[in-house]
Amino acid sequence: MDFSQRSLQPELMDTEIVSFEQFCQCLRELEVINCWTLAYRPTLSWLKRISRNKQLKVIQDVGSGGGDILRRIIRYRAGYTHGTKLIGIDLNPWSKKAADAWSHHLPIVFETGDIFDFQPEQNADVIISSLFTHHLNDEELVRFLTWMELHSTVGWFINDLHRHWLPYYFIKATTQLLSRNRFIKHDAAVSVCRAFTRADWLRLLASAGISAESVRIKWHFPFRYCVERLK
Repeated sequence: MDFSQRSLQPELMDTEIVSFEQFCQCLRELEVINCWTLAYRPTLSWLKRISRNKQLKVIQDVGSGGGDILRRIIRYRAGYTHGTKLIGIDLNPWSKKAADAWSHHLPIVFETGDIFDFQPEQNADVIISSLFTHHLNDEELVRFLTWMELHSTVGWFINDLHRHWLPYYFIKATTQLLSRNRFIKHDAAVSVCRAFTRADWLRLLASAGISAESVRIKWHFPFRYCVERLK
């Protein structure tokens, strides 16, 4: 494997047609993996930190999947207070169907659509994404960075993987051993290959016209890079 640059290999969940039941199974397994790998912690910590000094009225999650991070924002009061509007948007309509079913008792709105065509009623205070940006190619990602700059009033936060041989071989071995889902077995390792190094983020931010001094790129255990921007 060549980890010197981002892989262009597609993930099966982005290219193959699956049943709703298979799709839900993937989302549930991903939620378990995210718990094991402490995936939610950086985003929740950032929201808690910035909400100490500012009440957040709108939090928008891009690539929201089954809505798991938004449910945890409510559970752990990470930037959420009574009256905070939580919005999840995902390109796959089955994401909304699953998220609505799993979050029906919670004040979360899920939308289906291409984020670049999405016209919110008001700009979000903060825009977050978790394990979403590695699905985009470089050109799309630069466009997404520009979009977040335009549509957030307080800031934005990207939570994604660190491209490195160690997490690649670890997740590949773990999913082959423990998962029965062929999409998880394939896509988990491919996600790492499509992910980022610090140098990638500096290059992409520069292409979007966002100075390195205005953001914070931080490595989190285990093998995760997060990019945070406060305006």
